[in-house]
Amino acid sequence: MQSTEKLKNLLELEIIPDLEAAIDDLFEAIDKGKSASKEQKDDLEEMREMRTECFAIVEEIKRDEIDEEEAKELLAELVDMKTDDDA
Repeated sequence: MQSTEKLKNLLELEIIPDLEAAIDDLFEAIDKGKSASKEQKDDLEEMREMRTECFAIVEEIKRDEIDEEEAKELLAELVDMKTDDDA
């Protein structure tokens, strides 16, 4: 499997769903508290930006605008981030 396909699968099957779940959890916490703290607002904005970037990368892959080398680098970076989060 090519790096671009691995990257696309990682984004679509793990990263984006994880981000969406985290965004939903944060909205739920904000709703329970009836207002958002500065930290919650910042976290929400950061997660939304990350999700937007992930969708953009998926679209670039679909349009064949990411080469194998760039895909390998992004894939390694995301795997490292995910591994750090799971630890």
